[in-house]
Amino acid sequence: MAVETKFVVVRKGEEKMTFANKKEADAYDKMLDMAEAFTDWLLQHQPALDESQAETLGLLIAEQKDAVQHILRTSKLPEAAATVTQAEAVPDDGTDEQAEEPAAKKVRAVKAA
Repeated sequence: MAVETKFVVVRKGEEKMTFANKKEADAYDKMLDMAEAFTDWLLQHQPALDESQAETLGLLIAEQKDAVQHILRTSKLPEAAATVTQAEAVPDDGTDEQAEEPAAKKVRAVKAA
């Protein structure tokens, strides 16, 4: 018999996601907190916005917080996102192009202070 530990993120009595480790569960919970704050902020500043649209936008902003921070800092789209998009568009033909993909992901993973 195997024993498994699972970490479940619950919001408003509803299970949102299950994780194998606490760190990932905490990160997801924090992202949901951020999404809720963005949703509330959007509804305060755009009362005509539908609540489901505000929730969708709040979740998108929270999920893409690194890109949003980059745009706020530089007023430009993150180049790493374009690089990753191009890498995903390259067909898998077994050439050296596949070796470049992990490097692109490393650049995208760097967080600003």
